[in-house]
Amino acid sequence: MNKNIENLALHQRKNKITFLFILLIVAIAIFLSSVLKTILSERHIPSQFAIRHDRSLRGDIISADDYTLSRSQKTYQAVIRGASIDPAKREAFVRLFSIYSGIPEAEVLKKFKDKKGHDIQGNIVLARDITFKSAMQLKDLAYKLRKLGAFKTIKTGSGIEVLYGLDIIESGETREFPLSDVMSPVLGYVGKKPEGRYTRPEGKKGLERKYDKHITSKKNGYFKGERDVIASIIHNKKSIQMTRVDGMDLHLNIPLAFQRRVELMIDQMKASIDADEILVGVMESHTGKVLALASTERYDPKHITQKDIPALNPKFSEYPYEAGSVLKPITLAIALDHKVVTPNTWFNTYNGRMKIGKRRTITDDEKFDSLTATNIIVHSSNVGISQISWKLTGQEFREGLLKFGLAKPSGIDLSRDLPGQVKSLRLLNNNMHRANSSYGYGMLVTFAQLFKAYSAFNNDGIAVTPRIVNYLADAEGNHYTLEPKVGDLKAVGKQAANQIHDILLEVVKRGTGVKAQYPGLEIGGKTGTAHIAKGGRYVREYHSSFYGFANDKEGHKYTIGVLVIRAKKYHKYFASQSAVPTFRRIVDTLVELDYLKPEGGKLDTLAPIKIDKPKEVNGTSQTGTQTKKPSINELFKMKPKPKKKKPKVKKKPKPKPPVRKPLKKEVIEELSAEDLF
Repeated sequence: MNKNIENLALHQRKNKITFLFILLIVAIAIFLSSVLKTILSERHIPSQFAIRHDRSLRGDIISADDYTLSRSQKTYQAVIRGASIDPAKREAFVRLFSIYSGIPEAEVLKKFKDKKGHDIQGNIVLARDITFKSAMQLKDLAYKLRKLGAFKTIKTGSGIEVLYGLDIIESGETREFPLSDVMSPVLGYVGKKPEGRYTRPEGKKGLERKYDKHITSKKNGYFKGERDVIASIIHNKKSIQMTRVDGMDLHLNIPLAFQRRVELMIDQMKASIDADEILVGVMESHTGKVLALASTERYDPKHITQKDIPALNPKFSEYPYEAGSVLKPITLAIALDHKVVTPNTWFNTYNGRMKIGKRRTITDDEKFDSLTATNIIVHSSNVGISQISWKLTGQEFREGLLKFGLAKPSGIDLSRDLPGQVKSLRLLNNNMHRANSSYGYGMLVTFAQLFKAYSAFNNDGIAVTPRIVNYLADAEGNHYTLEPKVGDLKAVGKQAANQIHDILLEVVKRGTGVKAQYPGLEIGGKTGTAHIAKGGRYVREYHSSFYGFANDKEGHKYTIGVLVIRAKKYHKYFASQSAVPTFRRIVDTLVELDYLKPEGGKLDTLAPIKIDKPKEVNGTSQTGTQTKKPSINELFKMKPKPKKKKPKVKKKPKPKPPVRKPLKKEVIEELSAEDLF
């Protein structure tokens, strides 16, 4: 009995001890969870440390003569807490903020009210997109306002007194183009890329897009340390500084002085011939370094409007078109390289008219019974070059075109590089299709492809890739170069290339390129005038082009390309009347700036470009007449002078001019576009 009582008492004690032990464990668990929650929860206690961010910037784009073409700068926001301003000093705060920021007082006062007209007690953004200079001035104002006691402390929900002031916060990075439309669309433009509340620029077109990952900001910096009572960081042994790493700068091969002169010249040329657009390019024939790449369709990348949209895509590498007769030297080069003809091989040119089959006829403007291969190029004979192409098999001809870089990206360092199109081998095995392709129809090429291909005729058969960018540079001054995705091409052998080189000299001496001559320089090239196809038929609109080279005796060698799109003035659509004079003025500029040094010295300046029908701009007539050579300081201040009004004089009606037939032009075979492709 006693034993049972003892066991019962022992059992009860065990239960009590177990219960107390469990209760203790639960209490410890509750305590630990409370501690953990306190650690992890966000507490509104002023931190002993402060951090100042220093966000990195996108790299600059810089011309060969050290002009900044594109740069980034930070933008800031001015933020105030409504309840933190002493009501008695609000008026003084608004007045001072208006003076420092340039924002009218009425606009600043509106920021303090909500839609219902009540005072906002929380955060108020007083200004956005503030420049660095204004931000520094407002920071100075914030410090002075603290000294003057313009702000009062605010008690938080936890009962802590906090002093808020005028905060200037980095809000983003903006891209600046200080020279407006210069070198667009090559430079390209940017969009906005959000990173939380911070925005950065992101390349969309041109060089901004092509080199986006290299020039974009790399690593943000910061300064962290103990803070004082007004939240300023104390510099001591505990403070930590991390230096920011900006994006690399892009250094171009293009000098601004030359580029701008070319842009102004083609603007006037466009007006004089009433063209839709003119594209030009100049590069060193040995290295591929581009000295100018200009278009008349330019825009301000900072302020793009609706009318600028068609100009956003750089046509140099994004505008495939049918080349026309500028392809004839390439056809002959392939034949020379295969040794199926020589420059002196004679061909029957059938008095300028040759039938292919029963329905098709190839015609020439200048009628000859027979011509050598050299004179087929000089006189731009469609009949002759067709027969030269027939000396090749379809495969030899097609592979030859590919070796020159046709139907593949050129490798030029722009955001998009279209490959164009060459007919299939099946079609090129047909005489008609091979003939049409031999003089540049039934295929699609880009300006950059022909620009590259023609460098082979001034570089022993090596077609060099055009390079806009010279090198990338970091903050330490280290230089980096990037190899092009498409490298140089061995288009033809040295002998064939030099034979075409000499033939192109003849084109300028006595052919369709005579207006390109410059005494004391070696000038060669080939014209091309090609119909534009619309709706499957060729219409009376044209692409006019001239690709060639200009060399001097001192070893300076430049490949030059000109493409004129839809010149609408009478007879100006012929390349000899539009592209060739443009080429000649580019050569004149190269001489003026000492890139070329002619034997016997420089010539006098060319006659001004005449614009017969000036356009009306805001009621004032503009003339494109070139009166003098502008200095580099004047290039961005040039404005056309208004024409003086003349008294109206009744004129007798003029008789209609007779239809004139140019002495030298290029007749295009009137075939449908469907037949050629």
